[in-house]
Amino acid sequence: MAFSFTTASFISLCRPPSSCLPSASFPSRVNLNLGSKNSLSVGAISTQASGGIAPAIALTDTALKHLNKMRSEKNEDLCLRIGVKQGGCSGMSYSMEFETKENTRPDDTVMEYDGFLIVCDPKSLLFIFGMQLDFSDALIGGGFSFKNPNATQTCGCGKSFAAEM
Repeated sequence: MAFSFTTASFISLCRPPSSCLPSASFPSRVNLNLGSKNSLSVGAISTQASGGIAPAIALTDTALKHLNKMRSEKNEDLCLRIGVKQGGCSGMSYSMEFETKENTRPDDTVMEYDGFLIVCDPKSLLFIFGMQLDFSDALIGGGFSFKNPNATQTCGCGKSFAAEM
């Protein structure tokens, strides 16, 4: 008996704290293949969530402004892919890159902040769920910074981390 499970989630979340709305949309589809003649497909278009929803990845106002500025300089309608890859001083490092919305995969989590989209693959999201992305234009130590509640150890540069799962 074959069994397969796929899901796609597109979650619309807002920046905390004051601008959060008490609802979010969660379109998803679940396909169960139970053999050659037995298959089940269940789809949900949307649901309302009560209360504020904590974002999977939070952006500060300064990070959002800088990301919008960077995106506008490219003259394309791009989204930001945030992820984690092996490497760095502490074992894992953060990755961020602009990409077209068409490159979004069905299993990606998509978060929207005032029209700006952030995309994250499910494996990376396990390590950075609850992270806050900030930006500073300071001459020394400026740039993007990651405040990751899942990090058990961080490098002095702040771009790599270790986490236990």
